[in-house]
Amino acid sequence: MTRIVIVGGGYAGFYTAFKLERLLRRGEAEVVVIDPLPYMTYQPFLPEVAAGSIESRHAIIPLRRHLPKTRVINARVTGINHVKKTVTVTPEGLDDFTLDYDHVVITAGAVSRTFPIPGVADFAIGMKTIEEAVSVRDRLIDNMHVAADMPPGPARDRMLTLVVVGGGFAGIEAFAELRSLVSSMLKEFPTLTIDDTHFHLIEAMDRIMPEVSLKSSLWVIKNLERRQAHIHLNTQLTSAVGGKLELSNGMTLETDIVIWTAGVKAQSMLGGTGIPLDDRDRICAGADLRVLDGETVLEGMWSAGDVARVPDLSGGGVGGYCVPNAQHAVRQGKILAKNLAAVLRDENTKDYVHKNLGAVAGLGVGYGVFQSGNFAVTGLLGWIMHRVYHGFAIPTFERKARVFTNWALHLIWGRDFASVRKVQRPREFFEEFATRPAPVGKKAKAPSR
Repeated sequence: MTRIVIVGGGYAGFYTAFKLERLLRRGEAEVVVIDPLPYMTYQPFLPEVAAGSIESRHAIIPLRRHLPKTRVINARVTGINHVKKTVTVTPEGLDDFTLDYDHVVITAGAVSRTFPIPGVADFAIGMKTIEEAVSVRDRLIDNMHVAADMPPGPARDRMLTLVVVGGGFAGIEAFAELRSLVSSMLKEFPTLTIDDTHFHLIEAMDRIMPEVSLKSSLWVIKNLERRQAHIHLNTQLTSAVGGKLELSNGMTLETDIVIWTAGVKAQSMLGGTGIPLDDRDRICAGADLRVLDGETVLEGMWSAGDVARVPDLSGGGVGGYCVPNAQHAVRQGKILAKNLAAVLRDENTKDYVHKNLGAVAGLGVGYGVFQSGNFAVTGLLGWIMHRVYHGFAIPTFERKARVFTNWALHLIWGRDFASVRKVQRPREFFEEFATRPAPVGKKAKAPSR
């Protein structure tokens, strides 16, 4: 049977497999998805997970549950040999093995792009994974609990200061949602006021959110300033050693939480495999999503999503190529599945063409922005449009139902402010009180009653 191996279970990989399950006839091909994680993360919901508006497990899509006809392997692909048509699979803690394929689909996605700024690699955290969103949420909530009983001063200020680096959609949404979370929590902390909390976003460019109009971006800045969340434009982070931040404008800040959202880059796991990459480590793909080596099509090799450099035939892409976002990844995955099925049946493939439909962002409960061409909506209606769009965009009916149920319950009881940060060190409590063997030659001390 023809075997299709999909490297990466993110947007593009998941939707390729999801669509193939519906297109392929029984026995026509075997589909294999290889990803270190057993789930796909719906990344637009990470800010709401961090802000406690959505339960973390409801923002991920379990691969085995929602791809019942697909073989899922939880491992990394550490090598691709397209001459022999094999991939090297490396499960965590186990020996490598090879897997043959007839077609390989590379949808490894993107990771956070950082710069060699002192302290960033050691202190900052991203907002690309569900684990990062949960960690930020729990740390921020725990800091509120501790700071509530501290006297005013630099130590308390540090615990109540949050800094986001990067003014794109990911950064602004995380910044605004976390501001909304802390503002709503203050009613439970009578010793703290909004003036005691400090929110700062650092953006190197002269504007935020380039996906929306300048007018809309200025509205976002004014809205956040009214909520005591401050944006520093034309400003760069120069050092973050130990949480002591130095900015290019001369300002200094101390914080326990630095969230890095200043761009993404293609996964670098393909270096040295012979797969044609551009100067940004993206896989060179044609409009029909087959991989190209110059002008030559590499038969049996496909790519889509953030890891691929795909021509934007709508004319709206940066440099003539599709920008790395979910809109393109989802739709490329679906077209790629159709093209794979067409090749298996000796039919013609179709080129990927998609014109950007607009952008929508949630900025905390009751605030949002929607932009499509020259048409823009801000405020409460923009927030509602954000939730409706993404509530229906998350894959599968089961996940949609869980997300909308989260939102409905929060309208009644508000957000859940409980923190379970200790789950990141689950054996700590057990180890503290566990009885250990006595040193050799000494009698074990009897437990006290």
